[in-house]
Amino acid sequence: MSEHQYKFNVSMSCGGCSGAVERVLKKLDGVKSFDVSLESQTATVVTEPAVSYDTVLASIKKTGKTVNSGEADGQAQSV
Repeated sequence: MSEHQYKFNVSMSCGGCSGAVERVLKKLDGVKSFDVSLESQTATVVTEPAVSYDTVLASIKKTGKTVNSGEADGQAQSV
């Protein structure tokens, strides 16, 4: 597999919340692209093969936001 696509449902109440999630994803090595949507309360992240689901999850959790659910390549994962 050439890359991973992770999708997280994150509780974000304002632009500052989504901005915090964007900032940690921007700093994470191996992230090819990401889309953080305040409207749909989601963060979709495309990474290189070496970046694990748990690594991305831990980075998002560092913001203090609640991660309600997550998927790795279409498969539901624990949060």
